[in-house]
Amino acid sequence: MSKVRHIALTGAGGFIGRRVADRLLAEGHTLKALSRSPERARQQAGLTWVEGDLTTASQDTLGAFLDGCEVLVHMAGEINDPSVMQALHVDGTKRLIDAAQGRVRHWVQLSSCGVYGPVRAGRVDETASLAPVGPYEETKELSERLVRDAARSGRFSATVLRPSIVYGADMPNNSLRALISTVQRGLFFYIGAPGATYNCIHVSDVAEMLARSSVDPVAENRTFNLSTCHTIETLTACIREITGCPPPRWRVPEGAARLLAATLGRLPGFPLTGSRVDALTSRAVYSDEAVRTALDWQPKVSLREGLAELVAAMDKAR
Repeated sequence: MSKVRHIALTGAGGFIGRRVADRLLAEGHTLKALSRSPERARQQAGLTWVEGDLTTASQDTLGAFLDGCEVLVHMAGEINDPSVMQALHVDGTKRLIDAAQGRVRHWVQLSSCGVYGPVRAGRVDETASLAPVGPYEETKELSERLVRDAARSGRFSATVLRPSIVYGADMPNNSLRALISTVQRGLFFYIGAPGATYNCIHVSDVAEMLARSSVDPVAENRTFNLSTCHTIETLTACIREITGCPPPRWRVPEGAARLLAATLGRLPGFPLTGSRVDALTSRAVYSDEAVRTALDWQPKVSLREGLAELVAAMDKAR
């Protein structure tokens, strides 16, 4: 086991953060986590909750949170409310960087492949230009830029992790659930030529890499994509195998699908929108070759295993 470390966490109560905390505790590390409501948080041996809101916390509060911690894993994020994103992702990160000065030796930043922008085709690795579109993607890019700049100035070392779509049984994003439901009900149809791609990564694999980046010096001052890539045909075949539903019967030309989305996409309940057409016709591949090579790592959860877990959770919730 690696040396026991004292590690600070933001976002420890979230979808990804809960799993990171569990992994680090299982490895014997001691943790401090920032929370607006520590009295409602899970109480675990080895984990101390510190009360504070990253959007408003003073330097004294953040300093107390980071005192005694050599590593910070920054996972706090907002995916739904754009009005909060600047304050949390950018201003909150600035406050943390100032408080980390002289305290934190290494910083692990949870970012997103969304910082590359709406890439439609081709291989995307960590050297690709960043061109985010939308408040979530733009503020995540600004946040990681602040961290990388601070690391370059010598304040601490940093690892930036950029996962693609993170999925799991309790995922907050409903897009994959909606796709599974559409396939199950026989309403799904392919759009355009075969071979469109779906990039995703199971939450357990993201948590493993966040935990490992906290303690493995090889990860320091590196940026890594975290993703697996599958064709839409492979994705729907896995769903059919798990649920026993029939295969999709139609394939619609992309132009026709875009026309339908443009004319009817705003109707309540109409399943086809421009963004969904984009998602079902993308041919981008987010490469994870860098993390595989540098850390001799590969995702542990297969697409079929991850989808089976998600489908079981959906069935239970019905």
